Amino acid sequence: MRETPRPQGTAGDTGSELPRHRPGCAFAHTTGASGSGTPHRSDGRPPHTPRGARHTGPTVRPGTTPPVPGRTALLISVVSGLLALFALTTWQIAADGPLRSLDERTGRALVGHGPAGLTEFLADLGNTQVALPVLAFAIVWSLVRGARRAPVTAALTMAAVPLFVVPLKDWIARPGPLTDATGYYPSGHAATAAVAYGAAALLLAPYPRRSWMMPVAAVLLTAATGIGLVLRGYHWPLDVLGSWFLCGLLLVPLWLSRRSRRRSSSRTPSC
Repeated sequence: MRETPRPQGTAGDTGSELPRHRPGCAFAHTTGASGSGTPHRSDGRPPHTPRGARHTGPTVRPGTTPPVPGRTALLISVVSGLLALFALTTWQIAADGPLRSLDERTGRALVGHGPAGLTEFLADLGNTQVALPVLAFAIVWSLVRGARRAPVTAALTMAAVPLFVVPLKDWIARPGPLTDATGYYPSGHAATAAVAYGAAALLLAPYPRRSWMMPVAAVLLTAATGIGLVLRGYHWPLDVLGSWFLCGLLLVPLWLSRRSRRRSSSRTPSC
């Protein structure tokens, strides 16, 4: 007597149903897949991959990670510190406080030191004819490499410098080290150098192999500009420091824009 052939199935099948097609990767991640009997991972089992462990962000977008509390606290601390230092410096200069007296004694002691040609060259690094072309090159390069938000933010940050510096100069009306003319706090040259070189470094940092070189170069150029301005007698030390504190605050939105673009570009879709 010839046996009736049994339908083929998997090792765990007990009935006579036709073979089931194994669902693809997309179906394995859908809700309710845990009861389908498929060997794929389902929503009913705990995730074991980095993608499965992600949570929705503050804007309820799936696949984004929540903000890191440590980094947020660090950012708040930096912004608060810069704001407090700028407010303290401005208050001492405007109210003719003890820091202003110490600043002027220090400035008079430093004027004239160093080779005149070198200190003049360093002070000229804060001229718009020198600093702005550097920033313009960084903006164009970043646009060519596909960035959109960061170059616009950098240009707006540079445009905001005179909007903050000029009213403060008129309000405080501080005389210079070698002249009775007023309008020396904060330093416009120091602010121009800090924003131009700092913004250029933030725009170009993701592209070179040694990305740490760009921020280091920006810090060195900004510091060199301030040293030249003080040694040549063009500004008091607190004029330069006040500009640095202010421009550090102005560069925060650009820094956040660069970090946001790095995070979005680092995400790679996976099945």
